[in-house]
Amino acid sequence: MQPGSDEREWREDCAPRRVLEIFSTKWTSMVLHTLHARHDGQARTGVLHRSLPGISKKMLVQTLREMEESGLIERHVESAVPPAVRYSLTPLGRRFVDLVETVYDWGRRNADALDEIQARASSRRNVR
Repeated sequence: MQPGSDEREWREDCAPRRVLEIFSTKWTSMVLHTLHARHDGQARTGVLHRSLPGISKKMLVQTLREMEESGLIERHVESAVPPAVRYSLTPLGRRFVDLVETVYDWGRRNADALDEIQARASSRRNVR
């Protein structure tokens, strides 16, 4: 949006706000990235949990449910004993992976700028 743009472009349901809503939790982008970059678009729950240091099982399940409801991933129950659950990116989820990778690449290239930002009190980032 450009300075002086029409006020309707800033409404609560505008596209930029809806994109940010999807990424309002750090785990959504991290799950998308992990499924894409580390597991070729699909992985079982336990594999995802081991691939995402710092996420609790409860938070992972909650994030996966929200992502499934929004259409970013699909849940597949495999007939095994005990049943195995596998998650895979949907075509919609694959469209969002490009955005996630762009942001992650920017972060890697600009780590020095990120290091200059003061950590929030709630941050788990190691303060140097």
